[in-house]
Amino acid sequence: MVMKIFFPQCCNRADSGLLVGRWLPGQDSAVVLAVIHYPFIPGQVKQYLQQMRDKSRVELSVLGSWSMPKEGQEGMERFLRDLSTIFPEGRWLQISRQIGKTGFNCHVLDRDQDGRAVQQAAEKEDKEDEDGCGDGGTEAEKDKAKMIFVHYEQRKVMLSQLHPVENGVPEPQAASSSELRQVFRTVAQSHPLFFLDKYDDGPLKLTHWQSEGREASIIVELLKQASFPLCVLVTWLLSIWTWICSARILNLYPLRFLSSKLSTCLQLGYRAEHMHTLGSTKRAAGHTEFMRKANILVSFLVDVALGILLISWLYRENRITVLANALVPAADHVAKELQELLQWLMGAPAGLKMNRALDEVLGRFFLYHIHLWISYIHLMSPFIEGVLWYVGLSACLGLTFALSLLSDMVALLTFHIYCFYVYGARLYCLKVYALSALWKLFRGRKWNVLRQRVDSCSYDLDQLFIGTLLFTILLFLLPTTALYYLVFTMLRMVVLLFQGVLHLAVDLINSFPLFAMGLRVCRSYRLAEGVKFRVLCDEPGTALHLLMEINPLRCSSVIQIYRTPTYCCYPKDSWGALARKLFVGELVYPWKQKTTKTD
Repeated sequence: MVMKIFFPQCCNRADSGLLVGRWLPGQDSAVVLAVIHYPFIPGQVKQYLQQMRDKSRVELSVLGSWSMPKEGQEGMERFLRDLSTIFPEGRWLQISRQIGKTGFNCHVLDRDQDGRAVQQAAEKEDKEDEDGCGDGGTEAEKDKAKMIFVHYEQRKVMLSQLHPVENGVPEPQAASSSELRQVFRTVAQSHPLFFLDKYDDGPLKLTHWQSEGREASIIVELLKQASFPLCVLVTWLLSIWTWICSARILNLYPLRFLSSKLSTCLQLGYRAEHMHTLGSTKRAAGHTEFMRKANILVSFLVDVALGILLISWLYRENRITVLANALVPAADHVAKELQELLQWLMGAPAGLKMNRALDEVLGRFFLYHIHLWISYIHLMSPFIEGVLWYVGLSACLGLTFALSLLSDMVALLTFHIYCFYVYGARLYCLKVYALSALWKLFRGRKWNVLRQRVDSCSYDLDQLFIGTLLFTILLFLLPTTALYYLVFTMLRMVVLLFQGVLHLAVDLINSFPLFAMGLRVCRSYRLAEGVKFRVLCDEPGTALHLLMEINPLRCSSVIQIYRTPTYCCYPKDSWGALARKLFVGELVYPWKQKTTKTD
């Protein structure tokens, strides 16, 4: 069986000493984490390793010895090998490096029940090496042939998070007993071992990725100190907000119904939930929760920054007044276009022969609604600038809040188009279902409500005569109704398309994992999809040396794994179901907010 030794690159040129690491359970592999240099006291080494076991909860031990040739230390290799009797382990790795060679020489000493067997085997090997016997060389070559050194960059492996992906689909619940996953977990959990650097005055000196100095950031440490009082303040403010929202007057049916339909209220509740998550004083339990909090925080900061940019643009050069002065003429222009459209429908649109009486009734009905709407807009025109001024200030809560307010304002300003669509759809749907029922009567059938099926039925002559007469009347009136329904449905779809773009923008800002994507771009090793190996050294007579490099997670997988759950505003129906609803005249709400969370 091939033995694999995961060796950190930072220890390739370390001075002689003891190898500290862990034997992977269930695998014939070892992970080297650090090198303890001479001089040291074995008792202090044991005490230090016990402290590291308690802090990291990793079974750290002395794996063997590391020898680096140096002047004045000719007997260091024998001295370190003799320490195998003081540190009782099942196996003792004796790794050495020669000057001018890339590969390592490695011997594995197996411990028997009697500790003297190892010592005698070692002495025998020394004797064979001195005499140059062929048998000793053969055994050494066998050991080297069975050994593979995997060199890894300790800092990247410790900071990275392995995401196993198979066939392009991420599997976060993959088997945790895999060898590679154990290596990543061992290095990550052993971070207390890397706190000791060369500037410490302790009795032990180690070589690891932070041995030249501990990596830290003053800004990060200051943010950690300020995070707790900030979380307490946010929690207190949210408790006040929750108390206000729980007032009895806000739970009355009209207000509760409006709050469930307005995009602004939904976005406000969504942000309040995010603030509850960020305001928690509990430390993130794992990598997933930490990434979720980080993505929410970065998304919120970017949202507020974009909102402030919008405010600076709106209140510069008096753009609020310009927008307010342009709003009423735009509404008048839309009303004029609708009136011309209705006048065209009341004539002979595209040369079609319409029912004159029904066409006149529907046209006057819709024209009256347009007149009422224009009167309402002119009545509100003195207050439009003030409303826009305060609506612009709401962007300080974030660009998503401003976009949600814009969506609600578009819904209010186009309420007459919505009314036209509802009137036309209800009238068209009534005629379609009436024609469907009369067509069954004409064929001698009826709908069985209890059995939910169409059964045969016998009708008398009067019923057939009246049914046929009504069927003929409704059939000839259907083109006039269908034309009005088609026109106002198209207008309604244009409004819904604009609102849908706004909702998609809000959903993108809320759910896009900005922090995770920033890690993927700037520090791709932090989110690992797997690893790849490259041959470093394959010299004859030495073990195979491989370099382990981290494969970064693909951008599509990053979005799929770390996307923040939102109140999705995508269409609930398929395109086929949407076309069927439009054909039979059912009301369509393709951008209606869902009440359940979806990923």
